Amino acid sequence: MDFGKAKTAYLILSDGTVFKGKSFGKEGTVIGETVFTTAMTGYQETLTDPSYCGQIVTQTFPLIGNYGVNGYDDESDESVVSGYVVREKCDLPSNFRCEGTIEEFLKKHDIVGIYDIDTRQLTRILRETGVMNGMVTTEDFVLEDVLDKIKNFKAERPVPKVSCKKSVKFDAENKKFSVVLMDYGCKHNIRKELVSRGCDVTVMPWNSTAEEICALNPDGIMLSNGPGDPTDNPEAIETLKKLSEKKIPTFGICLGHQLYALANGASTVKLKYGHRGENQPVTDLNLGRTFITSQNHGYAVLNDSIDKSVGKVSHVNANDGTCEGVRYTNAPAFTVQFHPEACGGPQDTAYLFDEFIKLMEERK
Repeated sequence: MDFGKAKTAYLILSDGTVFKGKSFGKEGTVIGETVFTTAMTGYQETLTDPSYCGQIVTQTFPLIGNYGVNGYDDESDESVVSGYVVREKCDLPSNFRCEGTIEEFLKKHDIVGIYDIDTRQLTRILRETGVMNGMVTTEDFVLEDVLDKIKNFKAERPVPKVSCKKSVKFDAENKKFSVVLMDYGCKHNIRKELVSRGCDVTVMPWNSTAEEICALNPDGIMLSNGPGDPTDNPEAIETLKKLSEKKIPTFGICLGHQLYALANGASTVKLKYGHRGENQPVTDLNLGRTFITSQNHGYAVLNDSIDKSVGKVSHVNANDGTCEGVRYTNAPAFTVQFHPEACGGPQDTAYLFDEFIKLMEERK
């Protein structure tokens, strides 16, 4: 539903495809990697997930904003998406927790959005050709003049942009363990899941050294999610090599999973269109069970690149067989590609936080 006449907006893909729609949120021009997420809910969590830094996010679900937004569901303190694409926005949300509309959220966070385009057609293009750069603009343009700029865009080292600048400590009511949470673009609920299980959590910047981390004498180390190509972070990889030798219980999620694999000699690859949504099936090879998971990544660890003397694949994606988890034998560590903190998304794999607690108990 529209209130008043919306300004025309355009989504331009790097292959020259142009979608004409309507503007919402901030007016202007942005460039980013155009991706899609199949999540039916959790749009506020998506918009505040630092892993989307540098990306134009397309929602495949046709109606976005029907339950509004609120001050509690943010997964970070700001939104770092480059742009936002939806089929239809809701201007009259209905929910007892609602504190505002999706358009008000975009304006507050200076996000350029476009709606009233065929997101199904857009998703089919990205699925068949792979993710590609794009531009969302409310300004006049000449296609030939902007295509080179779109094609040449790259989100340069996004992790330093989304990581905290200094350490912050969060205390549990009944402390059992002390955990260092490496912030590569951390979602709030990772920290909340740890605190709720009796962990004092110290969130540390992405470039903290192994010496600074070990000086806190942590019972465990948590490696967070984050944006971009994992190989763009050689400093973090080098730090994880040193930490792996310390034999401190470690649990990695998403980018943390990829970085720890690189630190242990494995390789990563960019996926054609990635896994983004709340309905990705993952098989736990140890349990012989398949769980529905929340995911947001464009890169994956290559299964065959994992040295069998270092660790083994523990989880695989049931759709395409890509690596979704590794259990290490050279250190008390395990990592997963998906999001067990489940914000937003199913809570099927929250048991992994309990496994991390058990791992610290065994080592204490």
